[in-house]
Amino acid sequence: MPATMPADLAVIGLGHSGLPLAQAATAAGIGTLGYDPDPRTVADLNAGRPPADGSLEAAGLRRMLARGFRTTTDPASLGRARTVVICVDTPLGPDRTLDLRPVRTAAHTLASSLRARSTVVLESTVYPGSTEEFLRTVLEEGSGLRAGRDFHLAYAPSRLDPGSRSHGYAQIPKVIGGLTPACTEAAAAFYGRLTEKVVRARGPREAETAKLLETNYRQINIALVNEMAVFCHDIGVDIWDVIRCAETKPFGFQSFRPGPGVGGHSVPIDPNHLSYPSRALGYPLRIVELAQEVNARMPRYVSQRAAALLNEHGKSARGARVLLLGVTYKADLADQEGAPAAEIATRLRDLGAQLSYHDPYVPHWQAAGRAVPRADSLYEAAAAADLTLLLQHHRTYDLQGLAAKAQLLLDTRGASPTGAAHRL
Repeated sequence: MPATMPADLAVIGLGHSGLPLAQAATAAGIGTLGYDPDPRTVADLNAGRPPADGSLEAAGLRRMLARGFRTTTDPASLGRARTVVICVDTPLGPDRTLDLRPVRTAAHTLASSLRARSTVVLESTVYPGSTEEFLRTVLEEGSGLRAGRDFHLAYAPSRLDPGSRSHGYAQIPKVIGGLTPACTEAAAAFYGRLTEKVVRARGPREAETAKLLETNYRQINIALVNEMAVFCHDIGVDIWDVIRCAETKPFGFQSFRPGPGVGGHSVPIDPNHLSYPSRALGYPLRIVELAQEVNARMPRYVSQRAAALLNEHGKSARGARVLLLGVTYKADLADQEGAPAAEIATRLRDLGAQLSYHDPYVPHWQAAGRAVPRADSLYEAAAAADLTLLLQHHRTYDLQGLAAKAQLLLDTRGASPTGAAHRL
């Protein structure tokens, strides 16, 4: 589909959430155009080269291109789309507040070509109130159109389970909150072509806050099991057996797993840090702050456990050869967003350890700006290392075989057979 032709859908932001949306829409027969201001990103996608983070595989991209999907850097193309979805990343800044500048930039870009009777949906992670008080203002001022009267405006939080074989795009219910009931229905009509179930929120704020609740729920529950893992180790209890038993309860319990830290794109959000100071609550969500602290301590804890394990076996961390297995944030994916491996590597290096890593999805890797050597032969590297540290359990890893080869194996994911390794 050439960029000059009309499209049913334009996706702004071709990252970890924008590309899966474009893929689902293209597969559903919706004429889809991708917009990104980076010429290299556009050139790579149009040439069939998928992103390095693994959000889209080469075969999937080829199918999209064969069905007419194209990407462009031309903002005027956005005005020819009936529906425009903003999927730009909103990363955390140094003060752990969301950076909404990418949303502002996307809105300015869209506003110059926004046409009447179109539908605009925001999927990026934002604070409650952002769609109405932030995005709406930028779009109206830049276009001269009124949201809810001249064009539809809604918020629909991105919900993805990357790499999942059971939770594909169509199987995940889509929450939608429109500025007006008509806005909600316009967005629902679009997403109804992609997903099996559409859930209508009362408005954009409720939809935005649902995303906040989902994200913080994950963070808080991971923090609980991480704290339980430390506690159980200190009292000599097997946390993995505790979880195995607890998850048999058919009500009132959902199983989470501890690990070396929390990665991924769903960042914990404290709504005290609103973009509009007049609406600041004046107090934090204390349980969210505490969860952040607990999870942020895990890389340091894992590094200390590694050093203690070496010491127990008569070896110092200084000069020890440590092999890190799996440096991505999620199993069987190349995405490293927020993965704790880099901090663990830096801490072990500061203790004097000689590091190497292995990851089938990451051909080159750095920690704190310094390259870490990649082990070519996994089993030979494990046999040569004083300590092998499993940080991510990719399916290709045979942990029973690795445990037999490794001098010491510390498993932070509880994936090794009982008794085969030291576990978190």
